[in-house]
Amino acid sequence: MVKNKSKILEYVRPVIMLIIGIIMICPLYMVFVASLKDNRYTIMADFGSIKSFFVTAPSFNNYIEVLSKESNTVQYFINSLIILAGTVIGTVSVSSACAYAILKGKFKYRKMLLTGIIALYIIPYEAIMLPMLYEAVKLNMLDTYMIQILPFVAHPLYIYLFYSFFQEVPDSVVEAAKIDGLGFFKIYFKMFLPLTKPAFVTVMILQGMEAWNQYLWPLLVTQTERVRPVTVKIASFFSSGDIYWDRLFAISALMMLPVLAIYIFFQKYFIASISNSGVKG
Repeated sequence: MVKNKSKILEYVRPVIMLIIGIIMICPLYMVFVASLKDNRYTIMADFGSIKSFFVTAPSFNNYIEVLSKESNTVQYFINSLIILAGTVIGTVSVSSACAYAILKGKFKYRKMLLTGIIALYIIPYEAIMLPMLYEAVKLNMLDTYMIQILPFVAHPLYIYLFYSFFQEVPDSVVEAAKIDGLGFFKIYFKMFLPLTKPAFVTVMILQGMEAWNQYLWPLLVTQTERVRPVTVKIASFFSSGDIYWDRLFAISALMMLPVLAIYIFFQKYFIASISNSGVKG
């Protein structure tokens, strides 16, 4: 009886996973299909029917319009890429160093500090947004790349994630490094960083997605097209009179491509971090 149940589960699990995968992919597929329809009224008419999954006369006119010089979309994408790179590099550098200092530092109240950092995660981001905006005005940092990067590089969740991964590094490895003459910082760079590569990739993916999709904060702290990300550009297609669905779906499809590419490229490390939850000693 138990064997029969296990055999049934072997067949049922792939089917369930396939159904879940299709459900998750369908919205993305619909965005790409809609972006190839050269009539916003056709897109609206097809919604809610099977026609939304098919395109009879595909056209790239929406992409041409979105990427034209007049729309200045390319500049918005460049801004988003700069913000993404700065936020990801800053996060993995600051958060990992903070986690390492808490774990291996020799100062008092390290556990209390870690508890305080974890407690910060439960504070809603919206609750501190106005004080952050006030500080940005006082520091004269509005309408810059830095104000869109700096507030997010020390993330409580990612500090704790790095701390959890660093805990899995065997003490014998650290002791051997000390015997070889490596100091506090060299142990971090030469031992902890290579041994916890899945943690860094996981943070890069998660923080990259978060930085790429930021909308409210850039809208508050930017005033010109010079530094605004593409998420703010998308909002411009929602005019007061009408919604330009054709161009909206085209720019949405373009916006998804970098995130999908990053995830596909680093997926083996991401899966390793989820399955192992640290480094095996």
